[in-house]
Amino acid sequence: MNKIILKAEDLDGYLTAADKDCLGRMDSLYQQVIKSYARLDSGMQAERRGGEDSLILLYDEMGKMMKEMCGQAPNIHVYPFLSPHESHPEASRLIAKLRDVRTEKHEFIYYIQRAYEILFKLAWGGSTGSNKNYLIVKTPVTSPVQNYGVHRITNIDDQIENTVMCVMLRGALLPSMIMSKEIQEYSSHGYVTPFALFRIQRDDTKKETDMEYILDLDRSYFSLKALDGKDLIFADPMNATGGSLVTVVKYLLDAGVRPKSIRFFNAIAAIKGALRVVRALERCEVYTLWMDPVLNDQAYIMPGLGDAGDRINGRDGASHPRNIIQLIADYGDNIAQLYRSQLREIEDTVLSTRE
Repeated sequence: MNKIILKAEDLDGYLTAADKDCLGRMDSLYQQVIKSYARLDSGMQAERRGGEDSLILLYDEMGKMMKEMCGQAPNIHVYPFLSPHESHPEASRLIAKLRDVRTEKHEFIYYIQRAYEILFKLAWGGSTGSNKNYLIVKTPVTSPVQNYGVHRITNIDDQIENTVMCVMLRGALLPSMIMSKEIQEYSSHGYVTPFALFRIQRDDTKKETDMEYILDLDRSYFSLKALDGKDLIFADPMNATGGSLVTVVKYLLDAGVRPKSIRFFNAIAAIKGALRVVRALERCEVYTLWMDPVLNDQAYIMPGLGDAGDRINGRDGASHPRNIIQLIADYGDNIAQLYRSQLREIEDTVLSTRE
C-alpha cells in the first residue's frame, strides 16, 4: 500500500516552551472542571447549582487564557475573540446545538452549514474597498416586462478565485462542499473551486502520545500540478491535534508543491491543535468558530462534540467503509441539488486522476 505515516513524536517539536507551559496550566484547570461535572449529576439541587456556578467560573478563566494565547499567535483567528460582543451569542448557541447529544443527523448538518457560512465571513466578509462588482439577476416577475435586480457587492474575486478545496475525508467532505459553495456565491464569475481529495485518518486504537496519522495515497484523488501556487483551503469540523493537516501539507511540500497560502477552517479546534498547525506550517491561517481547552488521552477534544464525521455521515460498517461516491449518495437529493456544481467537480477529480 502507498501510504504516508506521521507519528505523534513528529508533532512534538513544534510547540514552544511557552505553549507547553500554558497547555499544562489549562490541563490543571480542566481537572477542576471534571470535578464540577460530577456535581451536575447530583440529586441535590443545591449541589447541582454549585457545580454550575463552578463551571461558569472555570470556563471563563480558561476562555481568557485561550484568548491570551491566541493573541500571541496572530495566525489563529477565533470568532468569539475577534467579533463584536453582540455576535457572540450566535456562535455560542450554534456550538451548543452541535455539542448536544440530542441533536440528530439532519439538524447537525444544518448547524454545520451555518457554522461554515460564519467562518467564510470571518475570513473574507470584512473585505471592503471602492472596487465593487454588480450582480444582475433575472427575477420571476414578467409584468409589464421581464424584471431584473441589481445588487452591488464588494469585489473579492482576487482573494477567492485562486483557491483549491482540499478535502480530508471523510468528515471534511460536506464542510468542504459548503465552503466551495460560499466561494461560488461570492465570486462575480461563479467560480467553482477545484477539489483535491485526501484519504487521511488517524489510528484511533492509539493514544495521543503514540498516535499515527495515515495518508492513503492509493485512495486519494488529486493532481500535484493543480495544487502548486494555489491558495489551499482545508475545512474540517474538528481540529484536535493538527496531525492530519500537518501530514497532508508536509507530504505536498515534500512533493514539490509550493502553495501561495493555506487556510484551515474548523467548527471547533483544541488550542493545542491550533497552535501545532501554525507553528508547523508557514503561511497557514487557522479560522475556528469555537476553541476548546484540552484533549483526553485518546486525543479527542474536551468537551468536544463527539465524532463529527459520524454525526454528519452516519457510521461506517467496520468491515465495509464507504467510498466517496457512497458518502455523497447518502447525503440525499437535497444536498445533491444544493451542491450540484461541487459534486460535478468532485466527480471530475475522481475520474480524471484514475484515467
